[in-house]
Amino acid sequence: MFDLKIGESFENLITWLTANWSGFFDAISNGISGILGGIESFLLFFHPIVIIILFVIIAWITAKHGIAIFTLIGFLLIWNMGFWEPTMATLALVLTSVFIALVIAVPLGVWASKSEVVESIVRPILDFMQTLPAFVYLIPAVLFFKLGEVPAVVSTLIFSLPPTVRLTNLGIRQVPKEIKEAAQAFGSQPSQILFKAELPVALPTILAGINQTIMLALSMVVIAGMIGAGGLGNQVLKGITQLQIGLGFESGISIVILAIFLDRVTQALGTISQNKK
Repeated sequence: MFDLKIGESFENLITWLTANWSGFFDAISNGISGILGGIESFLLFFHPIVIIILFVIIAWITAKHGIAIFTLIGFLLIWNMGFWEPTMATLALVLTSVFIALVIAVPLGVWASKSEVVESIVRPILDFMQTLPAFVYLIPAVLFFKLGEVPAVVSTLIFSLPPTVRLTNLGIRQVPKEIKEAAQAFGSQPSQILFKAELPVALPTILAGINQTIMLALSMVVIAGMIGAGGLGNQVLKGITQLQIGLGFESGISIVILAIFLDRVTQALGTISQNKK
């Protein structure tokens, strides 16, 4: 039987890229480190009470009052358990990954909504990205960027990117033709139609994609701990490998609190934008 040697070919490709594109990967690593370091420094610069109050205000404005109360109690509990710094490190990693993912995903989703050719190319790629086991993303990320937070961000953003691309594409395609025709009748240019008609109407759907991207990014936290990402993932991994049940449980609770906060706030933003339509 003919052996395609797919694994060997992939290994050779990674080796070639590592040897010939090291400067490019170093530039990406420096950029990601800058963004991640800035966010993490901001979150850790202020006293935990200040950041908790900020989170409570965000939850109070966007979501229901019950979520604001949960946010207050939840983050005070995280602080009390001694997981404040790992939680902020995890939040910084998630925010960095999601930010970069959105910079790539939203324009790509818009492009796919405007071109059937692009959509037909992007769809199977997104299918592949969503079905590939999360652990596999760690292999090229570590080879390109070594161990640490940068490969964790790269693997996380790739893993969490597809929902925003899909739902941005879907949201713009579902914009009623009447809205586009009305904009054209008033002499709007294609860019004006996109930014003033299509994107505002599609915003609730896009925000649903962002919500899913955030949840997928959080789901990579523990896996990213395996390559030295730090944060709560490292604490969970330590609890597993060292059989420290209490440590694993408390760090897991911290991840749940952070996940609920981010999920409810982004869901509320989608509801607000839907009500404004």
